[in-house]
Amino acid sequence: MTKPFAIPKALVWDAFQRVKANGGSAGVDNESIEAFEKNLGDNLYTLWNRMGSGSYFPPPVKAVPIPKKSGGTRMLGVPTVADRVAQTVVKLVLEPALEPVFDRDSFGYRPGRSALDAVALVRRRSWDYDWVVEFDIKGLFDNIDHELLLRALRKHCRNPWVLLYLGRWLKAPMATAEGTLVARERGTPQGGVVSPLLANLFLHDALDAWLRREMRSVRFCRYADDGVIHCKSEVQARLVLRKLGDRLRACGLELQPEKTRIVYCHDVNRQVAYPTIQFTFLGYTFRPRKAVDKYGRVYVNLSPGVSREALRTMRQTVRGWHLQLRNDKELSDLSNMFGPVLRGWANYYGRFYPTALKPLWRHVNDYLVRWMRRKYKHLARGVTRAARALGRLADSAPRSFVHWERGFLPAAR
Repeated sequence: MTKPFAIPKALVWDAFQRVKANGGSAGVDNESIEAFEKNLGDNLYTLWNRMGSGSYFPPPVKAVPIPKKSGGTRMLGVPTVADRVAQTVVKLVLEPALEPVFDRDSFGYRPGRSALDAVALVRRRSWDYDWVVEFDIKGLFDNIDHELLLRALRKHCRNPWVLLYLGRWLKAPMATAEGTLVARERGTPQGGVVSPLLANLFLHDALDAWLRREMRSVRFCRYADDGVIHCKSEVQARLVLRKLGDRLRACGLELQPEKTRIVYCHDVNRQVAYPTIQFTFLGYTFRPRKAVDKYGRVYVNLSPGVSREALRTMRQTVRGWHLQLRNDKELSDLSNMFGPVLRGWANYYGRFYPTALKPLWRHVNDYLVRWMRRKYKHLARGVTRAARALGRLADSAPRSFVHWERGFLPAAR
């Protein structure tokens, strides 16, 4: 019997491989990826058969509360493994169709584009534009208007089975820990495979295309719900902020007041008195910092460096490792356990102004000194002796930790 939708089996297989590589926990059926894989052939065939016939209906998503950095919690919606495979099938078809539509200055959740690319763009434009509107959209994933999203999907996608299943996913209820099913009239759950793609499409029509059409003289950069708009004057910035708020409200969204402001890009060549001269974007704080030109002269430049909030989070993470208590471990063990995390931080937050990470590297070195004092009895009573011993260790094995490689060595007290 011919199925109404021609979905290749190879596409379903590819989707499963991606789901497996991404990992993740079980959904409402409590079936892990490992359990799903034990009967992989039958599970994938059943899913392919139902999707091809149009009879696939997604199960509820599992509600999982996760803490927010700013306090409180947000609800993550975790689909079942099978549903993640089904969503990935749709994403593999929809994403190539939408990529040419999306704006060149949109960076979040897109292949071949990174947060560092967005930071680099904002850095370059902050030298050319004197004013910035920093904005954040409140509860984007929870507040997307389904009708507006479906209208955007029908505008940019002609595939009938993609549209069918996206409509069903938008309506799939959320199952709480108590077993209650909560209907969803708005939003697309964070945790869903296609949710970031759908959020990008919604904001493309609601914001990106609108800015290109209505605000042609400004420049913007958006990463998911976080964005920056560069303006030539304070008057223009105030106009942009007012119209931005009106536009988002018309689309069922609103700005996050605590994270939305007008900023003046103060540096050696720009000296207008204005109360706000710094903003934070993707974990980087842009503010006036000391710089040195090619002739060795010191001047003030607007530069991105790791934000205070990101530093605090990383320091808390290091504290939670309890390095000083691991005196049963050798330096190579600690390097293998924690070195990759430190290198990841250095590669991301150290790209543009690496000296801003000094407090973090001092923090790590302090814990390593305490580890030395507990591990070697002859160093137990002297902090200075332990610091010097750690310095010699760093000299002999600088590749143990990324900050040692980059010259942030333990200092003798």
